Amino acid sequence: MPDLYDVAAIGNAIVDVIAPADDAFLAAQGLTKGAMMLVDPAQSAALYSKMSAAVEASGGSAANTIAGLASLGGRGAFMGKVADDQLGQVFAHDMRAIGAHFDNAPLTGGPATAVSMINVTPDGQRTMCTFLGASVEFTDHDVDAAVIEASKIVYLEGYLFDAEAARRAFAKAAALAHGAGRMIALTLSDSFVVERHRAGLMGFIENQVDLLFANESELTALFQTDDFDVAASALRERVKLAAVTRSEQGSVILSQGERLTVAAEPVEKVVDTTGAGDQYAAGFMFGLSQGRPLQECGRLASMAAAEVISHYGPRPQVPLKDLAAARGY
Repeated sequence: MPDLYDVAAIGNAIVDVIAPADDAFLAAQGLTKGAMMLVDPAQSAALYSKMSAAVEASGGSAANTIAGLASLGGRGAFMGKVADDQLGQVFAHDMRAIGAHFDNAPLTGGPATAVSMINVTPDGQRTMCTFLGASVEFTDHDVDAAVIEASKIVYLEGYLFDAEAARRAFAKAAALAHGAGRMIALTLSDSFVVERHRAGLMGFIENQVDLLFANESELTALFQTDDFDVAASALRERVKLAAVTRSEQGSVILSQGERLTVAAEPVEKVVDTTGAGDQYAAGFMFGLSQGRPLQECGRLASMAAAEVISHYGPRPQVPLKDLAAARGY
């Protein structure tokens, strides 16, 4: 099977609504700063009515990663579920406009396309309230075997692990990928995902995952420890390769043979951290798919993350390919 795609991703297809907010607004709405919570349609609408003027953009963690991959010049595919409604059409158009393959049939007669209300405080922290809508209707029947088998890396979004049907889709994708000699990558996505599904995630990681992405809080939550080094050592025993982000401390790349530290890319002003982990994964997997050394993969990842936190929105606003060329990556 020829390599048609560098990365194929499976995740929640979501439209983001992003607005500035202060800590007092979060407190008034009963929101935990920096966290993601799931809401129903009524809660989503009520919060939207109280938010400041917002920017709407196609999002979803894994879809953002594919957008970053495309910005670097990579070939990407995305699998996710939208509804047959206006936001679903917008999402599909946006994915195809960046050159990504997206061919899942929209859901009819079910919930609306997913929406995430994101309030961003002056320190760049994002607090998310997400109505998952049609995105959780993704099943193993939506997994395109031909796309999986033609992708160097198959990237799975941890947020989707919340739905039983999606977990079956992950199992199918992993079986197809490994059967074709492809790599399975997983992002833990959020500490709340880890807390809800620790046992299931650990089993999947140990048996199916070749490359794991996490941030420091997700990693320590996974191993139920406050000691980063203890958690990192435990992870090295379970996966072939991992990349763990640590905010301003940069990131740590773990393999069975080495532990590398990659410095964070300098940023003049952090505006919005939405999409930082997504773009880090994009840069890392782009480098890996091109056969770059791990240290260089980490530098590409840090560069992509730095670009996205310098502005509102979860996707690059300038071509990452040009930034990489300017830095000699």
